[in-house]
Amino acid sequence: MSAIINTAMTAVAGWVKGFNERYEGTAPHVLVVGTLVCVVVGDRVVQVLRVGPADSFEYTKEVFFLYLRRYFGHLLGYTKGINDAKIGFLKEFTEKQESIEEVQEELPENSIPKAEVLALCKKHAEINMDFMKGQYSGSIYHGGMEGYTEFINEAMAMHQWSNPLHAGQFCGVRKMETEVLSMVVKMFNGTDECCGAMTSGGTESILLSMKAYRELARIEKGITKPELVVCATAHAAFDKSAHYFGLKIRHARMDPVSGKVDMKHMRSLITSNTICLVGSAYGFPHGIIDPIEEIAAIGVAKNIPVHVDACLGGFILAFAEKAGFDVEEVFDFRVPGVTSISCDTHKYGFAPKGSSTILYRTPELRRHQMHSAPNWPGGIYASPTISGSRVGNVVAGTWAAMMSHGLEGYVKSAKEIITSARFIKEELNKTPGMRVMGDPLGSVIGFASDDFDIYRLAGHLAEKGWELNSLQFPPSMHICCTRLHAINDMENSKRLIADIREGCAEFMKTKDKPATGSAALYGTTQEIPDRSIIGDVATTYFDAYYDVKGADTLRKMQEASQ
Repeated sequence: MSAIINTAMTAVAGWVKGFNERYEGTAPHVLVVGTLVCVVVGDRVVQVLRVGPADSFEYTKEVFFLYLRRYFGHLLGYTKGINDAKIGFLKEFTEKQESIEEVQEELPENSIPKAEVLALCKKHAEINMDFMKGQYSGSIYHGGMEGYTEFINEAMAMHQWSNPLHAGQFCGVRKMETEVLSMVVKMFNGTDECCGAMTSGGTESILLSMKAYRELARIEKGITKPELVVCATAHAAFDKSAHYFGLKIRHARMDPVSGKVDMKHMRSLITSNTICLVGSAYGFPHGIIDPIEEIAAIGVAKNIPVHVDACLGGFILAFAEKAGFDVEEVFDFRVPGVTSISCDTHKYGFAPKGSSTILYRTPELRRHQMHSAPNWPGGIYASPTISGSRVGNVVAGTWAAMMSHGLEGYVKSAKEIITSARFIKEELNKTPGMRVMGDPLGSVIGFASDDFDIYRLAGHLAEKGWELNSLQFPPSMHICCTRLHAINDMENSKRLIADIREGCAEFMKTKDKPATGSAALYGTTQEIPDRSIIGDVATTYFDAYYDVKGADTLRKMQEASQ
C-alpha cells in the first residue's frame, strides 16, 4: 500500500512541477479567473451528470439561458422587455380601478362605521366584471336559479366563523363535509370503502394526490426518484406538483387527430420509478376525455396507481348518461385500476369558490396525503389537507348547493350545458376556416384553423366583448360553456357563432395576414426557445398584481423608460 501511495505522490509532485513551469510568469488575475471558470464549468458538469443523460440537454439549456439573461439581459433587451410587460400589466389594473381613487396602504387611524365600509365594498364590487352577460369562457359557474347567490350567502353566513380543524367545536360542519364527500363518491360509482377530503380547489386536490403517491411509492417500493406520466394536455397543476414535491414529470404526446393521449408514447415513458399515471376526464384545453380504461389497465398490469382528473368535467360527465347523452368513455371507480379522482364542486357543482374534492379508492391511499407532527411542543398536530385551519362556511355553501340541486337539478344543468356545447361544436364544423379539436363530449369545445392565424379570431372576438381562452401547442382557442350559454334558447351561444362566422368570413379573404396587437402574443411566445422567459413574464404579472401603489409605480416606470 505504501508503495502505491509513494507512486501516487511522486506523480502528483511531477504534475505540480510541470504546471508551475508551464504557467510561470502568467499574470495572477489570469490564474484566478481561469480557476473560477474551471470551478463553475466543473460544477455544471457535475450537475448535468447528476440529472442523468435523459435530462442533461434540457438542464444545460436552462442553465445556458439563465446565465445569458443574468449577465447579458440588458444588452439583449430582456430587462426592457420585462419592464415593458410590467408597465402593461399595471396599466391594465390601474385603468380598471381608476374610479376608486383611495388606496389604503395602512390601517385607518380610527374605526370606520360599518355602513361606510359596506359602501366601499359595493364600490369595489362595481368595477368587477359583469359575468352575467354570458360572454366569458368558464370563470364563473353560477347555479342559474333566481336568488341563488342570496341562498348560498345565507347558508354560509350561518357557519361564517366555523373551522373544520376544530371538529369537536364545529361538529355540524364536519357532518356536512362527510356528506358532501359521500355524495361525490356515489356520483362516481364508488363503494362504501371509497373516501376523500374537501380541498380549496382543483390544484390542491391534485397536489394532495401526487403527494400521496410519492409517499406510497417511497414506503412500499423504495422509490426515491419518483416520476409521473401525464398527457401533455393534463392540467398544469401536475407540473406544479412536480415542482413542489421534487417529482419528475414525463409528458406523453397528444394524438393530433383525436386529442387524446398517445397511448404508445405514454407506455414508452413508464419506468421503474413511475409512481402514477394520469388521465383527464376531460382535459382543460380541448375538452377531450383520455382513454381511462386503457390507462387503468396498464396501471393494474404494472401495479401503478392511476389518477383521473375530473376537476372540470366531473359534474357534467357524472350526469351525462342520465341526461340522455352517450359519453363512450367510462372514467370513474367502475374502472378497475382507477385509484383516485379529483373533482371540483365549485365549477359545475355550483358551490362557492374555494371548494373541491379529492377521492380515493381506499382509506389507506388517503392516509398518505395527510401530515402529522407527533413531537411538536405545541401538542400533537395533524391535518388532512395542505391547509391547517379551513373555511367551514365554504363547506356549508357546498353542502347547500348540492342539496338544493339534487340529482334532478344536476341532470337538468348537464343536459342544458352539453346541448349548448354540442350546438357550438356542430356549428363550428359547418363554418369555413374552423376545425374542432377532436370530438369533445362535454362542456369544453376547442377549435383551430388550418387557413388563417387563429389568434386573429381571438382579437376579433375580444373586440366583440368575448373573453375566450387562447391556447398553444398547437395554436387554438376554446369555449367553456356554462348555464349562461344555455339560457334563453342558447341566445349567447348563437351570438358567439355569429361573431365567429363574421370574423372567419373576413380572415378567409386574407389568409396569410398575421395577428397584431395583444392577440399576436400567443403566436409570438410559442416561438421563443427559452420557455423560462415566459415564466418570468408570468411572475411579473403577479408582481404587478400585488403592487398596492400600482398607479405610482406605473408613473415612475413610465418616466424611467422615456
